[in-house]
Amino acid sequence: MAEIQALRLGRFSRAIVWRPWWRVVMAWGVVGVALAGCLSLGKIALTPPELLAALSAPLSDTGLIVWQLRLPRTLLAALVGGALALSGWLLQQVMRNPLASPDTLGVTSGASAAAVAYFSLLAADLGHAWLPLAAAGGALMAVGIVYWLAWQQGVTPLRLVLMGIGLSALLTAATTFLLVSSPFSTTLSAYVWLTGSVYGGNWSEVARLSIGLALALVAMAPLVRYALLAAVDDALAVGIGVRVQRMRGALTLLAAVIAGLAVAWGGAIAFVGLIAPHLARRLVPVPGAAQIVMAIAAGAIVVMLADLVGRTLFLPLDLPAGIFVAAIGAPFFLMLLIRQVR
Repeated sequence: MAEIQALRLGRFSRAIVWRPWWRVVMAWGVVGVALAGCLSLGKIALTPPELLAALSAPLSDTGLIVWQLRLPRTLLAALVGGALALSGWLLQQVMRNPLASPDTLGVTSGASAAAVAYFSLLAADLGHAWLPLAAAGGALMAVGIVYWLAWQQGVTPLRLVLMGIGLSALLTAATTFLLVSSPFSTTLSAYVWLTGSVYGGNWSEVARLSIGLALALVAMAPLVRYALLAAVDDALAVGIGVRVQRMRGALTLLAAVIAGLAVAWGGAIAFVGLIAPHLARRLVPVPGAAQIVMAIAAGAIVVMLADLVGRTLFLPLDLPAGIFVAAIGAPFFLMLLIRQVR
């Protein structure tokens, strides 16, 4: 009898372990379906056989549309969405706050201010090649300032969030001033970037963002267990040997780097880092690798579908993906805020 009970308990334990991963596999199946939809739909719609023919013949007319226009743009959207989701998951773990995201910590505002400054002051002489570097640098600088302002013999999640919101307001004012004082052509380009768009995405941008995110994931690998422990009380974490301040700083910096890379190539797409981690927690309640992978999948789906809606439903216009993400994210944020107050 004891052996039978042990066998049943073992099967039950394995079912509990594997059940989240089945959901993750299904979510990535949805990513595949969204990818196929993005490649098929557009000004020239393709049936499944036509899409397969285009993928197998890159030099044909439809092959050029798929390989040179739709595929790099869609992959760039997936990378940007996944990176923002991962950054949001890390920040919500570190801050122990379901409203934490790259937007509330000042990452997006710092990148936006740096990008608009680049548009206004340097783009005419240097072109747009250095824009991603300027945006990423602005994001990291903003996080550094937030951490410095919040430091008082260490930092607490609450001080980080409050300083991040305050600095975001200041940087938004600076961004508005630069937009008002810039020529119209510069303002127009800056507004498209600020809204968040992967329009014109190419293979070079996909490759550079992929390399940057791959390096960030390598750096994240040894810190994942500390990210899972970040949600517990500081005193308990110190009691089990965790260097809380060092790990909190490393995880915050890593989240800022990941979000900075995403914003540098995708623009200031808001709310993805807020929505995707919550969707992941609904589907995979227990924090762990499955929840992280689920959050990345959710972020990729959100931005891919938002970009698809922007370039297909309003033809001949090609609207930025950030408009549609914000249309979903703003009510979602208000719902979370009301729930927190209650």
